[in-house]
Amino acid sequence: MTTTTPVWNPQRSSGMPYHRYRPYQDRVHVPAGDRRWPDARLERAPLWVPVDLRDGNQALAEPMDTPRKRRFFDLLTAVGFKEIEVGYPSASRADFDFVRHLARGGAVPDDVTPVVFTPARADLIDRTFDAVQGLPRVVVHLYIATSQVWREVVLGRSRAEVWRTVRQAAEHMARRAGDAPGVRFQFSPETFNLTEPDFVLELCDGLTGLWDASPDRPVTHNLPATVEIATPNVYADQIEYVHRHLARRDSVILSVHPHNDRGTGVACAELAVLAGAQRVEGCLFGNGERTGNVDLVTLALNLYAQGVDPMVDFGDIDAVRETVEHCNRLPVHPRHPYAGDLVYTAFSGTHQDAIGKGLDHHARRARESGVPEADAPWSVPYLPIDPADVGRSYEAVIRVNSQSGKGGVAYLLRTHHGIDLPPRMRSDFSRVVQAATDDSGREATPKELYELFRATYLTEGSVRLHAWSSYEQAPGVHRFVCTLEAGGRVGDHEGTGAGALTAFVDALAGVGVAADVLDFAEDGTTAFAECRVGGVTAWGAGTGPSAAVHAVLSAVNRAMR
Repeated sequence: MTTTTPVWNPQRSSGMPYHRYRPYQDRVHVPAGDRRWPDARLERAPLWVPVDLRDGNQALAEPMDTPRKRRFFDLLTAVGFKEIEVGYPSASRADFDFVRHLARGGAVPDDVTPVVFTPARADLIDRTFDAVQGLPRVVVHLYIATSQVWREVVLGRSRAEVWRTVRQAAEHMARRAGDAPGVRFQFSPETFNLTEPDFVLELCDGLTGLWDASPDRPVTHNLPATVEIATPNVYADQIEYVHRHLARRDSVILSVHPHNDRGTGVACAELAVLAGAQRVEGCLFGNGERTGNVDLVTLALNLYAQGVDPMVDFGDIDAVRETVEHCNRLPVHPRHPYAGDLVYTAFSGTHQDAIGKGLDHHARRARESGVPEADAPWSVPYLPIDPADVGRSYEAVIRVNSQSGKGGVAYLLRTHHGIDLPPRMRSDFSRVVQAATDDSGREATPKELYELFRATYLTEGSVRLHAWSSYEQAPGVHRFVCTLEAGGRVGDHEGTGAGALTAFVDALAGVGVAADVLDFAEDGTTAFAECRVGGVTAWGAGTGPSAAVHAVLSAVNRAMR
């Protein structure tokens, strides 16, 4: 196929050997048909099934020991997960011992069902059933790789031989389970997304019948994107095809297990649910082989951000993250959706301005509606959810560096130090902050911002006021009497005006300072003034009982510099 590069695109061939790789359509047949999933909506949470203790654990350089696994398990139950894959008992002594620990110790809540994982071998199935003995409820998860490339390269078996292996394993599982009412079965055709669709249906329908699934004792068929091979819409097409062609559909829980090799695991899971999946396996924060399993935290909070109850509680996201990092011995990236240290933080000036205005608008609407801010509908620019809903404070939402603007600087001064800069003064102080952060190359903390504000506006200059008094000597006429120091000389001066500040400006003329007050504002114990001296305009600030006078003096001194 020949393609023509448009004139506006200067890109040229990379020289990389891309010809070695085949597109998905040359690797697996995906039936084209009447797609229905694009018109579906995510209106309820699927059954979330964390596989951190099995799939995630086997991807760790240092697998979890029993205390770490138990801490992780307790976190999962506390958050609200009701079906949890707890191990691969036939794979290691550590996994076997942990499942026995759960079975003997009464650690499993009455409404939680553990899942255990087993290959299609009778001896390993026996080891698995030995591990779960004593658990009142359990799902035994059988898997085998089914794609053509695995059958030919790894297993050395035909389709018929794979089906025979699966059937024998499933029959053995049924014999071991007997009539125990608490045992259910799950099957994963591993590498599903590279497996012929008719073979997937043959295997799944065969096991649905063999295990005599029913609506009150359904079988779970789990369809993994073991290694991602295509865009998420292709996976959705594959899931929808199985969903619409499975036999005894009301007796089947259709599950998915996306990995993240193409970086689209979350999208694959969401589109798969639109396509008919009812259950999603994944890990907290996306741990797992290679680039990981799909991230259940992101999936759940994506639903939450759409106004859908996620059915799990991440109201203290930092506590969840701390436990997962401890157990996995892996950090969560600071830009990880919803949970990273920096995901609710804005450094950019335009972002800060929008967030600051959005938070003010949210608070005002809540007051006008008579509801607490925590219950008011959320609509703040750049923040898809209220950080407080996941236990984050607003203190870290806006932070200042050389990329920041006047909105962020003003927000931090107001929220941390109660200093509400007048709108026109914000640009003035922002330039001061930017110069400081450009020089340092690092972030400025709220404390450092205040120190910079104090050094800029609240320090003495060449004109000093040692003492003063003001009174109204006649209606509309104020007299200002003061002792001023200028050029090293101290003297008494006085002035008159319509108010105390204009009278003070008149008194300044006595030391040769001709000033005009252009703007003035007060906020609590802080005052702000903009003055012009000799054609130069500057802002100043003052605090305390004499805030207004000192704000004018500050502006005058800054203009004279």
